[in-house]
Amino acid sequence: MKKTSTISALMITYNEIDNINTVIDELSFADEIIVIDSYSTDGTFERLKEFSNVKVIQNEFKDFASQRNFAISQSNCDWIFFIDADERLTKELINEILEKTKSENSVNAYKVIRHFMFNNKRMRFSGLQTDRIFRLFRSGTAKYNSDILVHEVLDVHGEHRVLKHPMLHYSFSDYNSYKHKAEHYGLLKAKELFKKGKRPNWYHFVIKPAYKFLTNYVFRLGFLDGKEGYTICALNSYGVFFRYKALKQLHATSPE
Repeated sequence: MKKTSTISALMITYNEIDNINTVIDELSFADEIIVIDSYSTDGTFERLKEFSNVKVIQNEFKDFASQRNFAISQSNCDWIFFIDADERLTKELINEILEKTKSENSVNAYKVIRHFMFNNKRMRFSGLQTDRIFRLFRSGTAKYNSDILVHEVLDVHGEHRVLKHPMLHYSFSDYNSYKHKAEHYGLLKAKELFKKGKRPNWYHFVIKPAYKFLTNYVFRLGFLDGKEGYTICALNSYGVFFRYKALKQLHATSPE
């Protein structure tokens, strides 16, 4: 197999002004950096245009899968590395990425372990201890499933493995921002369920949120993460409730 080593670093953004400088600096190892911005209103787009090594394109956001696939279509390199603005790389992970993309093997994609951070403290439980996500893949071997609008799934052709070194995920800055994110994801999931003709009932409003909380807080040991663990588990449970609340609203406002 021919050696390939060029890397496209891809990112999708909306109102990430507080993260842009740091995350772009960490992507200096890439041969090209492409950012797809969903018409940010906080200066993110303008800040990105100040970087001479960044190609920034504005594209209307429909759902995560579509936006990521659009980013892939803009790539020109042999390998694609996706990063979110609230994720951070370690030197060890960067070196591992460079090593894997230069090696001659049959692996087409790699998952990255994510360590969820809150208040500069790593969450070791709360359902987050098995967080692994596709972030590095060979160009032309993978795309995101267009039927899954949130917590998007990468369909990979060929062999895949997990990188040894983790990245840090600062998804939780404060209660309100995480609640807003849970609602945003919940609405997208509701649209996905609506397209499938699903209708909510009492089970979805009562049992599913309670099960989500008990699973992560009790059975997946969220209580060992302290008050932060309780907050995360409670908000993730709320996200499930909001999903079906939004689904009910979609049915109520849609012509039959």
